[in-house]
Amino acid sequence: MIKNYLTNTVSRYASKWLVLSIDIGTISFAFVLSYIIRFNVSFGFDFKQLYLQLPIVVGVSVLAFFITGSFKGVVRHTGIRDVYNIFNAICLSSILLIFAVILNRNMQLVNEFTIPLSIIIIFSLVSFLGLTASRYLFKSIYNGFIRDYRRVKNILIYGAGESGIITYDTITSHSRGGIKVLGYIDNDAKKSGKSINGVKVYGPDEISDKFLSQHNISEIIVSIQKIEANKLRDIVQELMQLPVKVKIVPPVEKWINGELKVSQIRQVQIEDLLQRPPISLKNRKIQDELKGKVIMVTGGAGSIGSELVRQICHYNYRHLIIIDQAESALYDLQQELKRSGYTNFVAIVGDVRDKNRMNNLFQEYRPQIIFHAAAYKHVPLMEYNSYEAVKININGTKVISDLADRHNAERFVFVSTDKAVNPTNIMGATKRIAEMYISCMQQSSKTKFIITRFGNVLGSNGSVIPLFRKQIEMGGPLTVTHKDITRYFMTIPEASHLVLEAAVMGAGGEIFVFDMGESVKIFDLARNMIHLSGLRYPEDVDIKITGLRPGEKLYEELLASGENTLPTHHKKIMISKSRDLDYVTIRTKIDELCINNMFFSDATVSLMKEIVPEFISNNSQFCKLDRQNISYKSLKPELKSVQDL
Repeated sequence: MIKNYLTNTVSRYASKWLVLSIDIGTISFAFVLSYIIRFNVSFGFDFKQLYLQLPIVVGVSVLAFFITGSFKGVVRHTGIRDVYNIFNAICLSSILLIFAVILNRNMQLVNEFTIPLSIIIIFSLVSFLGLTASRYLFKSIYNGFIRDYRRVKNILIYGAGESGIITYDTITSHSRGGIKVLGYIDNDAKKSGKSINGVKVYGPDEISDKFLSQHNISEIIVSIQKIEANKLRDIVQELMQLPVKVKIVPPVEKWINGELKVSQIRQVQIEDLLQRPPISLKNRKIQDELKGKVIMVTGGAGSIGSELVRQICHYNYRHLIIIDQAESALYDLQQELKRSGYTNFVAIVGDVRDKNRMNNLFQEYRPQIIFHAAAYKHVPLMEYNSYEAVKININGTKVISDLADRHNAERFVFVSTDKAVNPTNIMGATKRIAEMYISCMQQSSKTKFIITRFGNVLGSNGSVIPLFRKQIEMGGPLTVTHKDITRYFMTIPEASHLVLEAAVMGAGGEIFVFDMGESVKIFDLARNMIHLSGLRYPEDVDIKITGLRPGEKLYEELLASGENTLPTHHKKIMISKSRDLDYVTIRTKIDELCINNMFFSDATVSLMKEIVPEFISNNSQFCKLDRQNISYKSLKPELKSVQDL
């Protein structure tokens, strides 16, 4: 133990004494050199005086070094702060020398000791240059030595503007010799061929597989600010075709205290390529609507529900009730909100299917605005678990909407899905039936019932992007169900914000459809994610076509047959002009469906198909019901109505 202590102590202080010794040697040489310079680069001066003055100059300088701590810096990490400390030490030593000369002149403490002011000035300048140059000399030697034994990563920076130069400075200052910037890439012809900070600027046409191989380039960092999203996407997609990793510098508003950190330079995410607009959280209309209100979010720990909670927390609401049956996810959200300083909320573990429990919560908290996001959404799983799908997606929605009506809530916002449009699976059909029940409630209730409908959200639980990432980590292959399958995508923050927008503008009874942009081929998405990981398709990671899963269809729709859209004041939100429904009959059948489901009846899916005639199963065990055109009544004639039960 004593041996380890001594070893650590020696290694801790040895470098400081070595630096101090080199500094003493440097100032000694600088003092002699200052005499030579003063006497016109000759030795026409009194060596006896020099021998007398040198120990005093060294002593005073060492005292200044100890006071300023200039010798304590790590030489291999020398920076502006170290140069500043050297400058302070030299200034202090010069002041002390001048004071010593004046004091000796008046008190004659040391006979014949005097240093001309010109010598002190020259000594100060030479010492500062010598000490600074020695630091950077040793730093360069160290970095060169390290490069010989450590693998250096060669990179290019795309963008030779101000952002690119800041990125270069950040990397070279903090990379510790492990990264070398070999050049800039810029599409400005005026910059091509020139150098910035000694680094050459190349045009995009010069960058090829051969060029990258010759210069051993492993990464390209895109550092461009104030660029349109589609142009940035095109640049990144072009770079992704090259055998390098592509990274990106975040927008300047996300820099920490206005300063870029190396840790913020991140790998391009698939979200960066989908051209979704930035979200501005503070919205005056939302703020006015939520101010002073009691708000309830069901499914509050899920992908959409949790983001709704995060965004609602930015507004001046009165109280927030978060309900979810997943205790671990709810606990994580609770801790996240507490860390962020939010306290005016309550996290409740509960099941929206439990009518008594939900009624107690409504009586206790009296929510005025309800966002109903609780649902089962995994298509293949629900195809084999139709009982649970009906139980939560339909009956759970029925329970919460009935209670909202009974307790005179102001607004009820239902989070639906594009899979409810012309459904081909159990999950989509249950969401469509839930939409229909909400429409029925609007006919007789003072509560404003509002439906929002949108497609897939990026990174949500069970979505394709986290699956692809996990498969890439495992070495592949990536599994795609069909080469031509397409999906709409939206970021979770954008989808949640549009839900809040729709909640505010809704007058009741509307189905708000969100503009999802262009649909994306899942095969292309998989290929892009492979490239973004710095891998090659199919050499490094392959893509396997597995065939459509039960209930899955090639493409999603946002409007059903016979539906049209009307514009709103928000360009991203439209109102679906729905078909007329026989509300009395529909509501009766939905009540019947929920009761029928309690008995695990085989007729449940047939009744769903009667309620939603456009529900045609695809690649599913229930396709036989469509082929045989089996009706619910023919299967269960004894259960024609709720009253018969």
